[in-house]
Amino acid sequence: AISFTAGVGENDKVTRQIVIDEYFSYLGAKIDPERNNVRGKERLISTDDSKVKIFLIPTNEELAIARDTKRLIEA
Repeated sequence: AISFTAGVGENDKVTRQIVIDEYFSYLGAKIDPERNNVRGKERLISTDDSKVKIFLIPTNEELAIARDTKRLIEA
């Protein structure tokens, strides 16, 4: 599977399409244009006949930074 997360991966459908077309199409990865027309929602965005599942998975970067900071302070 391929997952797109965070700022650009989560919000830029054009970049997701370019990345798949230019770097992963040789694997049989294909994005469905309708499924890819989304921002910030967890969703399968690959075509039904794609050889690789492609997902959009939102992240909460601020929460991850806060958790890492807490862990470092407590260490």
